[in-house]
Amino acid sequence: MCGISVVVKLNRTAPNNEAVGEVAQNHTNGDAKLELENRLLASLEEIAHRGPDAQGVWTDPTNQIGLGHCRLSINDLTPDGTQPLHDDSGHVHAVIIGEIYDHERLRAECIRECGYQFRGHSDSEVAVALYRRYGAPGFLQHMRGEFSLVLYDDRSGEVIAAKDRFGIKPLFWAISEGEGNDSTRELWIAAEMKAFLPLGWKPEWDAKAIALDTWSLISNTAFKGVKRVEPGCYMTVSPDGTIKHEQYWEFEYPDKNKVETRSMEEMIQQVREEAIEAVRLRLHADVPVGIYLSGGLDSSTVAGITKHLVEEGGESMGSQKPTDRIACFCVKFGTDSGFDESEIAQRTADYLGVQMHTIDMTEADFARHFEDTVWHNEQVTCDLNTVGKWALSKLPRDLGFKVILSGEGADEVFAGYHWFLGDFLLEADDSRPQDPLQQDPGLREALHKQVRSHVRNKDRNLGTAIMMVDGQDSEGQSGEKDGEERQQEGFVPYLVSFGMMDTEMLHPALRPLCDEQARSQAVENSWSATARHNIRERWHPLHSSLYSWNKKQLPAMILTIVGDRCEMAHSIEGRPPFLDHHLVELVNGMPPSVKERFQPPSEAQQDSNGNAHASFGLQSGSSAWWRNENDNDQGEGSASNGTNMNVFSQFWEKWILREAAKPFITDELYRRRKHPYTAPVTWPRDGPLQQMLRRLLTKENVDAVGFLDWPAIAQSLEAGFAGETPEEKADPTALRRCLLAAGYVVIAQRFHVATAVVD
Repeated sequence: MCGISVVVKLNRTAPNNEAVGEVAQNHTNGDAKLELENRLLASLEEIAHRGPDAQGVWTDPTNQIGLGHCRLSINDLTPDGTQPLHDDSGHVHAVIIGEIYDHERLRAECIRECGYQFRGHSDSEVAVALYRRYGAPGFLQHMRGEFSLVLYDDRSGEVIAAKDRFGIKPLFWAISEGEGNDSTRELWIAAEMKAFLPLGWKPEWDAKAIALDTWSLISNTAFKGVKRVEPGCYMTVSPDGTIKHEQYWEFEYPDKNKVETRSMEEMIQQVREEAIEAVRLRLHADVPVGIYLSGGLDSSTVAGITKHLVEEGGESMGSQKPTDRIACFCVKFGTDSGFDESEIAQRTADYLGVQMHTIDMTEADFARHFEDTVWHNEQVTCDLNTVGKWALSKLPRDLGFKVILSGEGADEVFAGYHWFLGDFLLEADDSRPQDPLQQDPGLREALHKQVRSHVRNKDRNLGTAIMMVDGQDSEGQSGEKDGEERQQEGFVPYLVSFGMMDTEMLHPALRPLCDEQARSQAVENSWSATARHNIRERWHPLHSSLYSWNKKQLPAMILTIVGDRCEMAHSIEGRPPFLDHHLVELVNGMPPSVKERFQPPSEAQQDSNGNAHASFGLQSGSSAWWRNENDNDQGEGSASNGTNMNVFSQFWEKWILREAAKPFITDELYRRRKHPYTAPVTWPRDGPLQQMLRRLLTKENVDAVGFLDWPAIAQSLEAGFAGETPEEKADPTALRRCLLAAGYVVIAQRFHVATAVVD
């Protein structure tokens, strides 16, 4: 996995020029070289958690380019695997983080086809060989896995920075102010923003981006002048300082009018085969490999396929012996919280015969780890789930595991979240005209109306609807914006537009920025012209919604706060098989109605074997996610046909994944409804969490951030926690406001961010 830090002088002298020799001669005393190396080493120390096993730096002869790398040894544990890497001709120099799968085959091809001479056996070295063979962007298109990299080709003088297709691995960049002279300006590139601090970075809030919630749009951050390299993209930096951004991969979905010709059985088998291959590749390592196992379909599928591969396919869990039991890891939130999945996970572990390791998260644990979690995430979130993942990731490391497989990404690929259902129902799925729901427009429209109302009420009950505005109509759509455009875009693009920032939290001077039109327009502007055309003309609304979610929430939030940052905080490499691009491209090309499948009431009372089942097959369990308090519609018992059924229970979300995974999981998991990974939202007054938040959220600290409104925070700090009487209920939305505000306070203090100036 590892970490990288890179310094590139802008307006560099071109290579192979007489001036290069002159510059090099002027630095023969080594002072400039030593200074650059020391800066890189200091930068790497800030992210040493990403790579505690080794550090290395390299500078070019002119000391205009420096590459730094801290290593987490996964493949090729010998010194041959250390970085920076250099090609066999000595002209290409690189630092790489992440994993490139199927590297044994790629290595053999590079040796056979172009006689490349490898130094060691690490997967990262394959990236350099592929660059030599295909150049850019061709080498990126041959790489399968999650990665970020910076490569310098001294033949052209060009620097290339690139990120994997989904943004699983982070990569940030910024340009220094210099000293008023272009020749002193530098480009900084690193795996985490904190690595810029020793290089001279002075963080400043981008208050406008925070107010508009555009800080999480692909290339943006909450800091002025700091950008992300976008997923599926690469950046080139020429010797004269010209920076260009190019895309080498994009989410694609089929034309909604094209009729699907594959049978259900064919599609299920295709998904099963690709999922098995994705897991198989991710079992390879020179260190032990484990699995994060919750009570959900996704991680249970990964565990079940792994069990199949180990017992029937002869695969090993990394360097573990074939006789070693598969190790799984789970976090426990408390059985009475309504958010705990550890009991279901344990039943799955017992069924599979794997070894389960569980960590208990108490309120005191959440309070104790909150600040460190924010520091590693480098961004805020309104859910304590990230703190649970941070603590969970310490467990495998303490037990000697460096690599963990996870279920991240399945909901984004297979349409697992409940809010996707409304957009599925916006239009008929003309690619499968024989589907019963497509033949009854009236039923589909009635279900659509119920789902929209139900989604809003569920999110309000959990405090996750803080992005909603009063201007929305009862179906979750904007009454102000052009109706045709809103229908085309669907509900999820609207939800994405509002992210997490609650207008009430903002300094009054910033609130006028937070109008619906501006936020929605910012999201649309982040999409390419081709994507905007496809959303309006070619794609089914479900696919348009998946696209909008995966371009923002997936890389900027999910893969950060419950992915890379929490794992790498404890030197753990997380591997998400569902984000294998071969699998994703396959599933993206399948009809919407095999991801969200309608099950008519007449068919719902029995399974394929004739066995009766309540709730249309899917079981909700006791999760707080599906509690019905304060619903304004007919509630959990409502359905268009008047039966005592929940509208959601008439649909199988992630249906094709369920069918593909069926041989590897329990019947309980096969029939269990999606439960998003969230932490409890109800906590007692004066407990460890409120005490922690009171310590952080003082008027002085809040005012020092600059863009927050102290009265709103102060009110939320009390309203977010439950008193001793039934009337003193906790307000989940108030708690989430406090978590967001406290996150900004932590970042402001630990990064020494200047107070934002708002007019």
